[in-house]
Amino acid sequence: MQNPFFSPERSRIQMERTIAYLQTKQRILFLTTSNRWSGDDQDRPKSTQLAYRMKEALGERVTIIDVTSLKIYPCEGNVSSGKGNSCGEKKALLQDPEKNPSGCHRCYASLNNPDDELWKISNVLLASDAVIFFGSIRWGQMNAFYQKLIERLTWLENRHSTFGESNLLASIDAGLIAVGHNWQGNHVVDLQKNVHAFFGFNTPSELYWHWSFTTPEDESSRSYQEAVHAFRETFLL
Repeated sequence: MQNPFFSPERSRIQMERTIAYLQTKQRILFLTTSNRWSGDDQDRPKSTQLAYRMKEALGERVTIIDVTSLKIYPCEGNVSSGKGNSCGEKKALLQDPEKNPSGCHRCYASLNNPDDELWKISNVLLASDAVIFFGSIRWGQMNAFYQKLIERLTWLENRHSTFGESNLLASIDAGLIAVGHNWQGNHVVDLQKNVHAFFGFNTPSELYWHWSFTTPEDESSRSYQEAVHAFRETFLL
């Protein structure tokens, strides 16, 4: 049974509102965090499809990075280690002019893992006016790729909140567009908006919303198949 609150018109208005807001920006980063099996290139995640649909409207000002395609190691938890909070301290500076042209990337996981590719995100992020995270809701929260990325970006928050240095994110707008099937969409978006604000991003309401199809009680295979068609008709046609 389709959720009576599901509204293609409302969803399109949300997308158009986001696009209109981003028209005022010149350097926009879209980070897609949902995944599928790499052997099926016909089954692109819905949130990734939405990112590319919005890029069509915004043009070359948008850079899209597929987070799931990068080798990003887990956060080492240096915020709360036995040595205290050392996440993002100056000794964690990535000493590589190609990987760290801004001189701002400080992460021990980057130092300890030479093949780590977080720098491919931080380079573009720190040069952007806005960043939008796109991803799937899985078991009532954002997916594992998104969570790993957010944890690895903790040094950006720690720089100003713990070490009293400048906030590198103060001039960057953040947003999150989540796609789930039937559960916790509002909660997920509200929580992550608070996380982004705590990090130091600007968090305009125009950049935060979610798309869901049905109610938590509807877990039928047919419902999931219908959602694919509803999503396509809402955003892609």
